[in-house]
Amino acid sequence: MSPREDLAAAEAEAAAGTLPPGGRLAELAAVRALLATVDQAAPARQPESQPEPEPEPQPQREPESQPEPVVVGPRSGRRLLGWAALVLAAGYCLLAAGWYWQARSADDLAYGRARDAVLAQGRTALTALNTVDAGEAETGLRDWLAVTTGPLHEQLQRTGTADATTLRQAGTSAHGTVTDAAVTELDTRAGTARLIATVSVDLTPKAGSASTDRKRFEAGLARTADGWKVTSLTAVPVGAS
Repeated sequence: MSPREDLAAAEAEAAAGTLPPGGRLAELAAVRALLATVDQAAPARQPESQPEPEPEPQPQREPESQPEPVVVGPRSGRRLLGWAALVLAAGYCLLAAGWYWQARSADDLAYGRARDAVLAQGRTALTALNTVDAGEAETGLRDWLAVTTGPLHEQLQRTGTADATTLRQAGTSAHGTVTDAAVTELDTRAGTARLIATVSVDLTPKAGSASTDRKRFEAGLARTADGWKVTSLTAVPVGAS
């Protein structure tokens, strides 16, 4: 039995009153003092330390490979320059084609507008030149002068008085209608054009029955500040090409 167990048994007997008197109690007191001294001198028991977890191995990162420098030799340099020149030439050709197409489109658009103007204003002028009221001959002559220019305008100014007298004496009124017309020539830079038209003229005499006359004209026109006006008027036989 160990000293500690023996001391515990003796203390139990002393508590129960069964321990014999004498040196047994003194012996137990000496043992108790010795055990206390041993307990004080013994180092405190340290708790067992837990082993530290080992760090997880990190995957080793492979060094990034650097691109090898491209060495361009003289022959490769000339080849690259050749390709660059071809690309530049192709780009210039595309730009030139675009500029040309835009310019051509603008010219075509301007030409189309001019042709439409010649056709519309030419039809109006030929209608006026084939229309007159015998009772208001002077008004008819003023309408003729308004749609003409150049040689034809000057001729009408010279013969205006005589023409008015002839129209009043004849007493025949006329009303023209352009049934067909086409622009045959157009020079937008010079400002000249030619027009061919078919005109139906309704004639109403002072006495007698009315009739319809079918005429064909070729008209020359010039561009003025007031639009396109007739400079010449020539009768063309109906059915002539």
